[in-house]
Amino acid sequence: MFYLLYLYYADVAQDYPLLNLVQYQTVRVALAMATAMIVAVAMGSRFISWMRQKQGKGQPIRDDGPVSHLSKVGTPTMGGLMILAGIAVAVFLWGDLTNPYIWIVSLVTAAFAVLGFIDDYAKVTKQTSAGLTSKQKLFWQVIVAVVAGVLTVLWMTVSPTSPGLETSIAFPFFKDVLLNVGWFYVAFAAFTIVGFSNAVNLTDGLDGLAIVPVMMASAAFGVIAYLTGNFVFSDYLGVHHVPGAGELAVFLAAIIGGGTGFLWYNAPPAKIFMGDTGSLALGGALGAVAVMTKHELVLGIVGGLFVLEAASVMIQVGYFKATKKRVFLMAPIHHHFEKMGWPESTVVIRFWIVSAMLALAGLATLKLR
Repeated sequence: MFYLLYLYYADVAQDYPLLNLVQYQTVRVALAMATAMIVAVAMGSRFISWMRQKQGKGQPIRDDGPVSHLSKVGTPTMGGLMILAGIAVAVFLWGDLTNPYIWIVSLVTAAFAVLGFIDDYAKVTKQTSAGLTSKQKLFWQVIVAVVAGVLTVLWMTVSPTSPGLETSIAFPFFKDVLLNVGWFYVAFAAFTIVGFSNAVNLTDGLDGLAIVPVMMASAAFGVIAYLTGNFVFSDYLGVHHVPGAGELAVFLAAIIGGGTGFLWYNAPPAKIFMGDTGSLALGGALGAVAVMTKHELVLGIVGGLFVLEAASVMIQVGYFKATKKRVFLMAPIHHHFEKMGWPESTVVIRFWIVSAMLALAGLATLKLR
């Protein structure tokens, strides 16, 4: 059905120059960004008031956290729904719905959003900072990520990509180095998606801390997706060509637009928190895009801030279990700096700067091959 609508639109667009512009990816990227931002901003005030009324005391605040966080008691959560609504409208209007990659990343985003919503709902109703257990979340994340990995491999198998690319891991800084791991690649893809989803979730602890780096990573991967999907540019840069991957730039632009609209209300002091509804979904989406563009390892550079946050938690937990001592004053690491006396705004802005530098470093890998 979507294919027939697309053909009909393409035929009509020939007679109307302005409509014909919408066939260009770059134009649809800009429109998707603007649409998602408008939707998120338009939802803002009424949605926040409604969520405050429904949630009562809002998101529970950790008792062992920085004292300054106690002032945030009563702030509603699940603000990720604003971002996701913007993404959904923008992709439906401006995305090519015949593109399998759009559907796969949408599947991951929606499934992780549902999982995050259930977790947020449990926290709000029980008034505890502990929602679903880590095992419960991990189980369903892995199921969804494995399905996404299998669908990606199957589609790449029948599409005109380089032989073996669908089950291979590409390495940054090298043009022709591919490690073909066969169907074990599905496990690697699942690890990328689940790992990055949880890394973004762990980073979401201060007002504006997670959403801006997510937008920066989305911008970097929007460029990567566009270049990867374009044969001329990918051939020139020595990047493995993935036909159809360029359409993911529209989805990523929608993340930037929706994130911008959400940031309008999440800027300090936040009127609403993203919650697991947003952080799990957005992290999973970025992980899925990295898998589909064959830039999984580059995601570790572009999203290095998220990797650092997740690593700080693993180091803290592992070291404490082994020695009953702590490496950091508090984990994730952004709380460590707060405990050191850094104001929240200082931590957030400095982490934004680090994220921007890492995003640029990730983009540099496209040319240094």
